[in-house]
Amino acid sequence: MNAELTSAPPTTPAVGWLRGVIVDAIDVERLGAFWQEVLGVGVGEQVPGWLQLGFGAKGSLMAFQPVDEVAHTPGRLRIDIDVQDLEIATARIIELGGALKEIVRFRPEEEHRVMTDPEGNEFNIVLPFPPDAAPPPANR
Repeated sequence: MNAELTSAPPTTPAVGWLRGVIVDAIDVERLGAFWQEVLGVGVGEQVPGWLQLGFGAKGSLMAFQPVDEVAHTPGRLRIDIDVQDLEIATARIIELGGALKEIVRFRPEEEHRVMTDPEGNEFNIVLPFPPDAAPPPANR
């Protein structure tokens, strides 16, 4: 499908909303501390292999995952898109010219689908956070 840019928003429903930006990091702690100061937020979750900052004032988050120095490519970011239904979102993204690259399970109940846009840039589609981990409703 070829889409055209217009000043008007699309007439079809959005596939999802920008939940967060995930950054590959050689030193997760150092990079996390830097962005914590830049964004003025605390740590939301820290487990081996993952550092997630708290939600910002607008409800988005930033997180960091470690990568080997050899695999590190400066500037590599991954966007997480929050969707209501993974199957519907996957089909719509493919219809728009994207592709499913892989399915990753970080926890048994948490599936991320690594998608690519028409130029091969990766992004994830994920289900909403559970209510106890979501940003306050006023921030959404």
